Amino acid sequence: MPRPKLVLVYEPEKACLDRLVADGHAPERAAEIASYLAQSTDLAPEFDALAAACQKRGLCFAPLALDDAAGGLADEHADTTLVWTLTDGIAYFRGGAAPALARLNGLKTIGADDSLFALCQDKFRSGAVLGALGLPAPQAGLARDGHWLVEPPASPAGWFVKPNRLGAKIGIWPDSRSSDLSHALELSRRVFSAYRDDVVVQPYVAGRNVRASFLALKPDTGVEALGIAFVDSGGDFQTMADSLALYGDTGEAAKEAGQYAEPALLPVAASQPGAAATIRRIAARLMAGLGLRDVFSIDLRVEPNDNVHLIEFEVCPGLPCFDFRAYCHSQWGMDLADAMAETAASRFFS
Repeated sequence: MPRPKLVLVYEPEKACLDRLVADGHAPERAAEIASYLAQSTDLAPEFDALAAACQKRGLCFAPLALDDAAGGLADEHADTTLVWTLTDGIAYFRGGAAPALARLNGLKTIGADDSLFALCQDKFRSGAVLGALGLPAPQAGLARDGHWLVEPPASPAGWFVKPNRLGAKIGIWPDSRSSDLSHALELSRRVFSAYRDDVVVQPYVAGRNVRASFLALKPDTGVEALGIAFVDSGGDFQTMADSLALYGDTGEAAKEAGQYAEPALLPVAASQPGAAATIRRIAARLMAGLGLRDVFSIDLRVEPNDNVHLIEFEVCPGLPCFDFRAYCHSQWGMDLADAMAETAASRFFS
């Protein structure tokens, strides 16, 4: 019998960039889109550390580029292989194919099933499901290239406009908070021209940004292991420029230029324990009703009165990002490589 093995499937930025350019995207826009795969770029230098952490626990480690996954997973043994998909995607990105390929070949996986990989990247559809589960997700309209597909609800505070399948919560530009719907339609034309995407138009919700991170180090880990932190970056919301400055090659360039500043992470429970308790209940509902498991993150907005708004969930949180590394240290007392290896080993040896 072969040694137990952790296979990490990842989609490289360069492969995505080349494919988008070949499909007719402008190179600058393609580079922005591909930047969402920067966690693959950022984690690759740690593959040796991951291999060592796995070996210490009796596992083999095998990173597998997505373009090689169809053949690579077909050769694996169902009883001894665990597949961890690093990046999601059904539109610009293709990582959602990996858990489906694992299921096709009878392989065990870390993370949600492949249906959620498809759902989480379509923000309009996922918002509808979250609403059906009774969760506090803002209602949304949907626009394509200046035309309403679904009109948004009225909002005295204005609206927030974001791409439907790209980046999830970011607003792309500083004027993504809109005070009138004609401007929201203009933003939809700009997004469609630049990225070929629809936009979600949601009522603007006030509050501070919160990231809730989860890693089930053991199979029976529950919502008590959720890490809940304010993410204070100095801005109301993240733009494309903000995102580019944090991760991947552009993040490295920002560090070298002295322009890199990680947002501050502050525990929500320290100042708003009621909001933290609400977020744990939301996470429990997502786990029970939606099927989130093993590893995920949730983005929320929290108002001073403890009112909580659920913005999105992610089945592939940015593992090498500053916030998830901080979570692994604070919750589990481990660096990222050891936390990942321990999670994988527990699925074989618990």
